[in-house]
Amino acid sequence: MVDFIKTVKDFFAFKEPKEIEQFVLKEDENEKPKPEEKSDKKQKPKQKESFISKLTSNNHQKEKEKEDKAEDEKSVGISKDINENLEHIKKVYNIPDNGDLVIREFEIVAKDKSLNAFIILFDGMSDSTIINSSILQPLMLLSNVEVKGKENDLALYIRNHLIPHNQVKMVEKISDIIDEVNFGGSGLFIDGIDKAYACDTKGWLQRSVDRPNTEIVIRGPQEAFTEGMRVNTSLIRKTLKDKNLIVENFKIGKRSQTPCSLLYLKDIANESLVDEARRRLENINVDFIFDSGELEQFLEDSTFLPAPQILATERPDRTSNLITQGKLAVLMHGSPFALIMPITNSDLLHSPEDAYVRFPFSNLFRVVRIIAVLLSLLLPGFYIAITNYHHEMIPTDLLIAIEAAREAVPFPSVMEILMMEFAFELIREAGVRIPGPIGPTLGIIGALILGQAAVAANIVSPILIIVVAVTGIGSFAVPNFALAFSFRILRFVYIILAALAGFLGITLGIFVHGIMLVSAKSFGVPFMAPFGPRTSDGIADQFLRSPIWNQEKRPDYLNVKNQKKQPEISRKWTQKEKKK
Repeated sequence: MVDFIKTVKDFFAFKEPKEIEQFVLKEDENEKPKPEEKSDKKQKPKQKESFISKLTSNNHQKEKEKEDKAEDEKSVGISKDINENLEHIKKVYNIPDNGDLVIREFEIVAKDKSLNAFIILFDGMSDSTIINSSILQPLMLLSNVEVKGKENDLALYIRNHLIPHNQVKMVEKISDIIDEVNFGGSGLFIDGIDKAYACDTKGWLQRSVDRPNTEIVIRGPQEAFTEGMRVNTSLIRKTLKDKNLIVENFKIGKRSQTPCSLLYLKDIANESLVDEARRRLENINVDFIFDSGELEQFLEDSTFLPAPQILATERPDRTSNLITQGKLAVLMHGSPFALIMPITNSDLLHSPEDAYVRFPFSNLFRVVRIIAVLLSLLLPGFYIAITNYHHEMIPTDLLIAIEAAREAVPFPSVMEILMMEFAFELIREAGVRIPGPIGPTLGIIGALILGQAAVAANIVSPILIIVVAVTGIGSFAVPNFALAFSFRILRFVYIILAALAGFLGITLGIFVHGIMLVSAKSFGVPFMAPFGPRTSDGIADQFLRSPIWNQEKRPDYLNVKNQKKQPEISRKWTQKEKKK
């Protein structure tokens, strides 16, 4: 019975790791965080091994055997006998079960004898024009090589003289060829040579560069990322033409081998921050990963914090701008969003358009957004608190109007607002999931019909419809989708707290919410910086934006190598020229 209860607890309860390594952003490279002293733990007495534990140990043993087998396959070298290589390739790819795998066998013309060879690729993932013109044609028609001589000389001669393709690597392990072929490349094997050629011949169809869908601006670049990682890195390099821009390549997923890149400016970004990001990317142990949304969940510091700790953007210009501030960007193949880290709460409230309009306009936008955040998060809770507990805060005429409108409503106000908020979320989710132009139409018509019918049936009061509508409009004004989603969740928490204790409950919720945000970190940077803890920059370009010619420093909470990004006088034309 005890084992059964323990199994149920293990299945339903989430277990935090016993020791969590806390990353601290170092200001100096020589400064190292002190390791925490481990307390001596008493050894627990051994318990009788249960059936569940035996089954778990057997599964772990099988997984270990699979991993050992996969490691052995990775260490298999390329044989001089081309038949052995061909048989191994057919075994790995389950030929003839795989119908889209192409193995093209041919002969290389030589002076004294011909060399057998074959090329392997996936149909639809490789560019057949490149393979035909840059690999097969030179080898089959223009070779006439001398086989006699050293083997390495022959391998180098074929690579340097007979394969004009611009991206060719000589490899010694079959696993390298398999990785290249799985990603749209091709592998070339030649008899008598214990090396193979991995050729980058990607040619799959992908979406072209288009306008952004989630971060729309009126004034500014109109390009967005695509699902091709190299297209995205080229968009960054086209915008940020700096020789110190580093693009480090990684592969995530033991089986998916999804490529991703870490981008940063070498002479600006903090070294400890780059090392931490590199460490987290290299230590993700998962079989498959396909999108940057999944990668974000593996990289973030706190899983249960409502606010996102990594910024996802589909705009190359915004990504380049944040990289120049000393932040890092991660691009992933198959995802049109870049991940930016570290971030603060202010970054989530900023829009890409803030940098492209004059600072009075952008300050107006930011003030409107702050008001929208407050309305989206607290307006329903304030309505419940005032109508249930704090009647003295409402003018008498308005109080009489509210009570008259609610006279025929049989439900309490908290039940009304919960029903309407749930109905609003239902309409919004249905409008997103329905494809094409029907979605917005459904949202507008559904909200009108539902609100009018609810008021006519005396289920809710008319003023409650206004409160829910203003709350929804406020949530749409939040520029970051993930942050708006967190406000949608926390809104229900504040409604319940207001129903329980009025303004006291709302104050308690704000207090706990503030503690969570102040204690949170994003890659070693306090989430509420520069407000909490307060830094020397204060609120410069965080709450309100200063003129662009006055933005002389990068955020000091990043501890970048070069704090100054422009001179004190950037508009030199304002200075009078000195007379000679």
